[in-house]
Amino acid sequence: MQTQITSPTRLLDGEGNVAAPGYAKQPLFEYNRADIKAKKSRIKEWDYYYVGNEKYAICLTISDMGYIGAMSLTVMDFVTPSQFTNSSVFLFPMGKLNMPVRSEEGTCHCKNGKVEMTFESDGSVRRLTGIYPNADKLGTDVSWDITLTDMPDESMVIATPFDKKGHFYLNQKINCMTASGAFKLGDKECVFDGENSFATLDWGRGVWTYDNTWYWSSLNARLTDGSKFGWNLGYGFGNTSAASEDMLFYEGKAHKIGRVKFEIPGDEEGNPEYMADWHFKSDDGRLDMIFRPIIDRYEPIDLKILCMIPHQVFGYFSGKCILDDGKEIEIENVLGFAEKVHNKW
Repeated sequence: MQTQITSPTRLLDGEGNVAAPGYAKQPLFEYNRADIKAKKSRIKEWDYYYVGNEKYAICLTISDMGYIGAMSLTVMDFVTPSQFTNSSVFLFPMGKLNMPVRSEEGTCHCKNGKVEMTFESDGSVRRLTGIYPNADKLGTDVSWDITLTDMPDESMVIATPFDKKGHFYLNQKINCMTASGAFKLGDKECVFDGENSFATLDWGRGVWTYDNTWYWSSLNARLTDGSKFGWNLGYGFGNTSAASEDMLFYEGKAHKIGRVKFEIPGDEEGNPEYMADWHFKSDDGRLDMIFRPIIDRYEPIDLKILCMIPHQVFGYFSGKCILDDGKEIEIENVLGFAEKVHNKW
């Protein structure tokens, strides 16, 4: 059983715990930093955007992790294939970025040295702008001006407690937004056409425990009949007994499915083969996918007491899904990503 929240509710109770654990299809959980009982250094807030098409993608993050903050950029080339990632890190933001308390509207802005990012939303249109000098560490500047439209009616929203007082995770994933605009790699312009270019937002707020390993997969696509289809799959964070974040998206509507397991070759033995084919299957039989990787974005930071070890793997999915009404969606070689991340933070 999974608990669906259908009306606005305060996220945290008087002790800073999740008042009503579960999932929703709209942003119904009311987040307020003043309700958090943890130290400012333990509060984590981030906005992460993935914008891409079949040829290339850009990933943009502004994050306030309490004792450390960062602006991160990744550029993906799916033709070569290749990628590079860079992060501009600064200490002790602890709320000074004034990141929006609502995902629908607000401005998220950060500047550190010559690196600058701005994410703006008026409720119906989102605009991402910024510049990252020497982003590839080979002298190439990256700049971008991207507009996201066609906000879907429904998305994945989840409020997850941890088995520790005062710890929680509020997360919204918005898939299948239409992307237009471009980013520049030096003199090269990479254009998003507003037709077959899509974006995902990962909007997270919470107080996490120290050591976590999580799994996440996201996909956006236009099917052969012209309809929009995507998904959000994931687990590994907190106590998910009330709900998982596994959800399909079709033409702006969300379809909740059973719990999905990521079967990574060699993972059970502790030696994952990230570039071999993965298998994804839900416990209700409504999703069954094979994933063929082409890029493993592996950019570890391991300081022993603090570590961020991500394997964000991009590749092609093939298989079938079943919507709430029984409609079967079959895809073949559709680009998406899946990740396994180990953090001590």
